[in-house]
Amino acid sequence: MEVVVIKEYRINEEIRARKVRLIDEDGKQIGIVDLDEALRIANEKQLDLVEVAAEADPPVCRLMDYGKYRYELKKKMKQSKSKPKGAVVKEIRMRPKIEEHDYRFKLKNIREFLQDGYKVKVSMIFRGRELSYAEDGKGILMKIVEETKDLGRLEWGPRAEGWSISVMLSPK
Repeated sequence: MEVVVIKEYRINEEIRARKVRLIDEDGKQIGIVDLDEALRIANEKQLDLVEVAAEADPPVCRLMDYGKYRYELKKKMKQSKSKPKGAVVKEIRMRPKIEEHDYRFKLKNIREFLQDGYKVKVSMIFRGRELSYAEDGKGILMKIVEETKDLGRLEWGPRAEGWSISVMLSPK
């Protein structure tokens, strides 16, 4: 289980200052008021008085539902920790003289990656004299682009990169 660390603020009676700069729940500044007056206003509106800037002079306090604020903060932190799948790139490598079964297997994996929301880089690797089959390799890559157009789109390519030709597919 993940532990989320949230900065604790002083709320309501925990605030030590005599006077505070008060901000209402809409973000409008009310002004500098006595702590008792700020607590009374918070009580009337059924909100918490939260010290958001203790180092200021006088400290800045805001009227808010503190429980709801903490819940939203935890939710944001959890979302920011989960890695966006669009940033992860899966790579599939193949050779120009690939057999039909191997081609279908790799195509199935490409389709699964696109369905899961990953970008996929498909690379056609050439060795030695295989570079003379560059047009065949390009044709295979374009065939993959055509067969995956329902799940993804061509981001770039085909692009020659040394001894390989690549295309980048991104999910729709």
